[in-house]
Amino acid sequence: MRPASSRPVVGVTVSQRSGWRIFPLIAFNIWLAGGRALRWQAGSPANVAAVDGVVIGGGDDISPDLYGGHIVTSARLDPDRDTLERGLIEQALALNVPVLGICRGAQMLNIALGGTLDQDAYGTYWSGERVYTILPRKRVEICADTQLARISGQEPMQVNALHSQAVEELGRGLRVAARDERGMVQAVERIADPFAMGVQWHPEHLFYRRRHRLIFAALVEAARAHRLQRDQIAAMEAGLAGANAR
Repeated sequence: MRPASSRPVVGVTVSQRSGWRIFPLIAFNIWLAGGRALRWQAGSPANVAAVDGVVIGGGDDISPDLYGGHIVTSARLDPDRDTLERGLIEQALALNVPVLGICRGAQMLNIALGGTLDQDAYGTYWSGERVYTILPRKRVEICADTQLARISGQEPMQVNALHSQAVEELGRGLRVAARDERGMVQAVERIADPFAMGVQWHPEHLFYRRRHRLIFAALVEAARAHRLQRDQIAAMEAGLAGANAR
């Protein structure tokens, strides 16, 4: 096991209301993958430049004000968290910091890149009984030639489902990486670097299944590569500064 000091640091956003129970589970998955998690939430300091990777966690619906939608009466919103997470994603992509979005986080990744959401996804894609459980009872199809397929394999995957909204129009530079059997988007990813992926399910609850752990492993590996590159650039700049001073 790697010493804590050598582990890439991953900032994790959670809600103020439920973060106390969600953060430890995400942190556990990141630790299993070789990283170390740092908790972020609205109202607390969050500095992308100080971490090696970012996880945008699940939680409340995203305000439709961010993408031109309409308020749904059943929606529970957190505008402060919306502002925090959108800004963090924009900063992370600008600094080449890898990002993983989970459920709400996948939707926020899409919105930060100019996409929109279907606020009543199960109404749009209705066909029989809705699956709503933390257990892996929902089947998703992984798209060929995607990063997700390379990470977790292209075979159909059993996932959980705790969402009511889903990606509608794709944001800039994103592609669909998985859909469910009805056609609803279940994962998106950036086509180009830096690593940025969003999954509509909650892999943190499925740590007992290897394919879901591999998603966190991919994030931590990308975070480690980012830290190495950043340290190399810093060392080179320090060397040049020292040479110029002599």
